[in-house]
Amino acid sequence: MKKIAVHLAEGFEEIEAISIIDVLRRANFDVEVISITKSIEVKGAHNIIVKADLLFEEANYQSIDIIVLPGGMPGSENLKAHSGLREQILNFNDSKKPLAAICAAPMVFGGLGLLQNKNATCYPGFEEELHGAIITGNNVEQADNIITGKGAGVAIEFALKIVEFLTNKETANELAQKMIVDVQ
Repeated sequence: MKKIAVHLAEGFEEIEAISIIDVLRRANFDVEVISITKSIEVKGAHNIIVKADLLFEEANYQSIDIIVLPGGMPGSENLKAHSGLREQILNFNDSKKPLAAICAAPMVFGGLGLLQNKNATCYPGFEEELHGAIITGNNVEQADNIITGKGAGVAIEFALKIVEFLTNKETANELAQKMIVDVQ
C-alpha cells in the first residue's frame, strides 16, 4: 500500500488539506498527516484546528511514497521555511519520487528550483514564486514526478490526479464517479 505524507503548517488551507486527505484515504492509501509545527494540533488559515497523526520529527521518510503540500497563507510560507521538509523534498526529487503541492504551496518547489522548464500551476498571484516554471493556469498539472494544483476549488481534482499518478486513470475515474465528481 502506498504511503502518502500530507504536511500541515500553521495557516494551511483547510479545504485543500481535508479534501486531499479524504480523497486519498477513500482510494485506500495509507495517509499520514504530518505537522511541521511543535504541536500535533495545527491551526489553519481560517482558524480550524486539525489534529495531525505525527510530528515531522517522528516521520519515517524512507517508507513514504509521496510528499503532499496543501497551500494557504501563511501556511505555504511556513512550509517553505522548514529546512527539514525542504531537505526531504530535495531527496524525493533526486530519487524521482512524487511530489505534489496546491495553491500557493508550489512556491516551495519553485524556491528549490524543481520547476525549471516544467509545466506548473498555482494560485493566481504566486506565479513569480515558481522560478523557471512554464505557468499554464490549468487547474492541475503533472510534469514528470511533480503535480501542482491551482487552489481550494480544485482540491478534489488535484487529489484525484494523485490517485491516478499512483495507480491509474481508471481507478481515479471510478473514485470520482463514486464521489459524484465530474473531472475530465
